[in-house]
Amino acid sequence: MAGDRLACRECHFVVEPNAETCPSCGSSSLTEDWAGYVWVAHPVESAIAEEMEVTEPGKYALKVR
Repeated sequence: MAGDRLACRECHFVVEPNAETCPSCGSSSLTEDWAGYVWVAHPVESAIAEEMEVTEPGKYALKVR
Protein backbone atom coordinates (compact mmCIF):
# COMPACT_ATOMS: atom_id res chain seq x y z
CA MET A 1 0.00 0.00 0.00
CA ALA A 2 1.29 3.46 -0.85
CA GLY A 3 1.12 5.58 2.28
CA ASP A 4 -2.34 6.05 3.70
CA ARG A 5 -4.13 6.35 0.38
CA LEU A 6 -7.44 4.62 -0.22
CA ALA A 7 -8.61 2.57 -3.19
CA CYS A 8 -12.10 2.39 -4.60
CA ARG A 9 -13.62 -1.10 -4.35
CA GLU A 10 -15.63 -0.50 -7.54
CA CYS A 11 -13.09 0.86 -10.05
CA HIS A 12 -9.76 0.47 -8.13
CA PHE A 13 -8.93 4.20 -8.52
CA VAL A 14 -6.41 5.32 -5.85
CA VAL A 15 -7.54 8.40 -3.88
CA GLU A 16 -6.15 10.56 -1.10
CA PRO A 17 -6.83 9.47 2.52
CA ASN A 18 -9.30 12.30 3.22
CA ALA A 19 -11.57 11.46 0.24
CA GLU A 20 -15.14 10.43 0.98
CA THR A 21 -16.05 9.37 -2.56
CA CYS A 22 -14.16 8.21 -5.63
CA PRO A 23 -13.65 11.04 -8.13
CA SER A 24 -13.61 8.52 -10.96
CA CYS A 25 -16.87 6.59 -10.41
CA GLY A 26 -18.53 8.38 -7.47
CA SER A 27 -18.59 5.32 -5.20
CA SER A 28 -18.26 5.80 -1.46
CA SER A 29 -16.88 2.26 -1.02
CA LEU A 30 -13.23 3.07 -0.28
CA THR A 31 -10.73 0.86 1.52
CA GLU A 32 -7.22 0.93 2.99
CA ASP A 33 -6.87 -2.78 2.20
CA TRP A 34 -5.23 -2.82 -1.22
CA ALA A 35 -1.91 -3.80 -2.77
CA GLY A 36 0.19 -2.66 -5.72
CA TYR A 37 -0.68 0.03 -8.18
CA VAL A 38 -0.24 1.00 -11.78
CA TRP A 39 -0.22 4.47 -13.24
CA VAL A 40 -2.16 4.55 -16.51
CA ALA A 41 -1.19 7.54 -18.64
CA HIS A 42 -2.80 6.62 -21.96
CA PRO A 43 -5.65 4.15 -21.36
CA VAL A 44 -6.58 3.93 -25.06
CA GLU A 45 -3.09 2.69 -25.95
CA SER A 46 -2.54 0.47 -22.89
CA ALA A 47 -3.02 -3.31 -22.84
CA ILE A 48 -3.04 -3.21 -19.02
CA ALA A 49 -5.77 -0.55 -19.03
CA GLU A 50 -7.80 -2.68 -21.43
CA GLU A 51 -7.42 -5.73 -19.17
CA MET A 52 -8.43 -3.69 -16.10
CA GLU A 53 -11.25 -1.98 -18.04
CA VAL A 54 -9.76 1.45 -17.26
CA THR A 55 -10.88 4.37 -19.44
CA GLU A 56 -9.45 7.36 -17.51
CA PRO A 57 -5.79 8.22 -16.81
CA GLY A 58 -4.69 7.90 -13.19
CA LYS A 59 -3.36 5.59 -10.47
CA TYR A 60 -5.16 2.28 -9.95
CA ALA A 61 -4.77 -0.43 -7.33
CA LEU A 62 -3.98 -3.90 -8.69
CA LYS A 63 -5.60 -5.80 -5.84
CA VAL A 64 -8.43 -4.45 -3.67
CA ARG A 65 -9.95 -6.41 -0.80
